[in-house]
Amino acid sequence: MAVSRSLKNIYVQIIDDSKGMTLVGVSSLAPAIRSMKIEGGKKGVAKAVGKVIAEKAREKGITSVVFDRSGHLFHGRVKAVAEGAREGGLQF
Repeated sequence: MAVSRSLKNIYVQIIDDSKGMTLVGVSSLAPAIRSMKIEGGKKGVAKAVGKVIAEKAREKGITSVVFDRSGHLFHGRVKAVAEGAREGGLQF
């Protein structure tokens, strides 16, 4: 699971490195996220993105991933994505 962020948005992808394919991807710009009422500002949105990516991964039969934070420190929004994904059932 690769996490990337900008000043306003956060992007998460589950990538199969052996095939070089993106299996599942979600961002804070997705209609599923934008239609939700989310409290907690950017961290709340990041946690919701983590939960949605976990849900989509379960639909594809993915239960375990490697967390790639793309050089970002493990705090703030990156940590919120991880917490949301764990709550959604993904294992790191």
